[in-house]
Amino acid sequence: MEPVRRVLLIGEGNFSFAASLCEAEGTHVVATCYESEEEVSGCGGAEDNIQRLREKGAEVMFSVDCTKLKDYFLPGKREFDCIYFNFPHCGRKSGVVKNRELLAHFFHSSAEVLSEEGEVHVALCNGQGGTPADQPRREWHNSWQIVAVAAGAGFILSNVHPFKAETIHGYKCTGYRSQDKSFCVEGALNHVFTRSMPLSYFKPMSCEIELENRKVSFQVPQVLVDKINRGFLEPNSNHPVRTLKEKLTAELSQAFPLQNIDSCLPLLHQGQLNGACHSNVFWIILNPEETPSTEEMSNGLGNAVSLHHVDFCKDADKNGWVDVQEGCHISKQYYYLRPSLLPYAQAVIQRGAFLPETFYVISGLVFRKCFITPYSMPVFHEMVFVSAIKRGTEKSYIQMLVNNIKTSIHSLHQTVSSFKLSINLQEAMSFETTELNDFAAFESQLSKIQYLICVEADTSGSHDKDSCVGVIRTAHYELVSSELVIVFASLNLDLLVMLICGICDWRMLWTSDNRFLHQFPRGELRLFKSFSLYPPSYVHDVSFWIPDGEQLDEVAFHTIARQVSCEMVTSIQLIDSFQQSETGRRSFCYRLTFQSCDKALSRQVVAEMQLRFRKEINQHLRVTVR
Repeated sequence: MEPVRRVLLIGEGNFSFAASLCEAEGTHVVATCYESEEEVSGCGGAEDNIQRLREKGAEVMFSVDCTKLKDYFLPGKREFDCIYFNFPHCGRKSGVVKNRELLAHFFHSSAEVLSEEGEVHVALCNGQGGTPADQPRREWHNSWQIVAVAAGAGFILSNVHPFKAETIHGYKCTGYRSQDKSFCVEGALNHVFTRSMPLSYFKPMSCEIELENRKVSFQVPQVLVDKINRGFLEPNSNHPVRTLKEKLTAELSQAFPLQNIDSCLPLLHQGQLNGACHSNVFWIILNPEETPSTEEMSNGLGNAVSLHHVDFCKDADKNGWVDVQEGCHISKQYYYLRPSLLPYAQAVIQRGAFLPETFYVISGLVFRKCFITPYSMPVFHEMVFVSAIKRGTEKSYIQMLVNNIKTSIHSLHQTVSSFKLSINLQEAMSFETTELNDFAAFESQLSKIQYLICVEADTSGSHDKDSCVGVIRTAHYELVSSELVIVFASLNLDLLVMLICGICDWRMLWTSDNRFLHQFPRGELRLFKSFSLYPPSYVHDVSFWIPDGEQLDEVAFHTIARQVSCEMVTSIQLIDSFQQSETGRRSFCYRLTFQSCDKALSRQVVAEMQLRFRKEINQHLRVTVR
């Protein structure tokens, strides 16, 4: 037998909406209004509707304040599955500010009587909500700002649809300016809110690995704490990144001999970083002052070494940040989180059992500091293919590889969506590094790229900018054979999943909200439907002085913003700069936009993040905040 669904109705006028709901089977209705029973009895049709409700076993309550709901229900009776509040209003000619305050108090009150997976439905007249669903849409300051108000109580907007009064049997709207008069509900919208996962500030985390025959523990960089051990590629995972990897491998195996290399790849590299910019990697440094404890020695951990995360290559301060120094040299005691899987592909080449014209497949997480943009991610899953082919055949072989990759991606995409996806092979020589996205630009620092694999998605009738999802390069290795050329192909699985499944924000791939993975049954790729619609965004500016002769490390600037905001900063723009003639000091003003893709983000929380950001850049980047 299905459990009874408990529904709470707030602010009923003549109880006609409640009367229409009480007919539904398996539903227990609790209908309330703000007025007393004597006041309500004067509303047209109210007495008949109340009698009908009581005959159907519904509860009817009067003089209920929607901002203090828990006061009206015993603890065991507070778990409602759905709460309805149709056309809330403070009464008479109250303005938008007072009505926002009413909604804010209502949402906080609802959170105390709503079940964990319950819904809050709020119907508003056309334009009041302030979301893009309103047509025409009011200016934000002149709306009720419902998504921002709800976020303050931990709610996200999960659905919005027309409020069709004509389909509700017996419904009659009433209450215009606190009178028994109807009002226009044409174009009205019903906003459906659900609870958000709480915003998490992750504690520092240590990770233990085996490196060079000794156990090593290191402090994970703060921006990676919630990402480093998620296991998306593990055999028991149903994450779309793993599904894409498996399907792509299966498709390509029909054209090429493939061998998966599933051995555990070390997270850390040691020493110099060939060709790549030092500020783009996550550095880990040995701490010579820490020695194994007595307990560690007795447990056989005498060779354990403690490593700490640093951001540059001088001695770290207590928070793990290090000053930038020109001409900095990375000594052998420094390690860094792997920024690419290409070094492991190169190691495969030198194995004695390496088979020509067989593609060896390596996949795993890689880590890179980068600027904050919609398609730039500090961590993603890379898939690398490496093969040896006969010299002179590399161009035709690469074209065949790209054609098969294109066919495989198109085949997977057609099972998901009907919107157009264009995949192109472009010669990297025609690009400047500054024109490439972060994925391609970083690869170009590691090695010379011959070709880019670019995907263009057309989801709204206008073409979006190309996204580079892969790179291909060739190299000559005499250790293998002078007659062979090595072909490397690298794919960003995260970007591919986003483009195939219509995921517009890379952060959604890392959400802890089960509503994401529930959309992807094991072994299936589907078009993603966001469970957080029209999330509010907040803009804050920060201005600061830089000492004469010094440069701002913009990558570090963006990394600090990621860290203090828990990845809630979506954009950083330089909006003003000038130089003081007397001192030579330069001033910069940056605009930060905060927005969450999966959690409720309130104005107050963002203000606290902005304050922390100002303190962090003052402490770690040697700037003077204005």
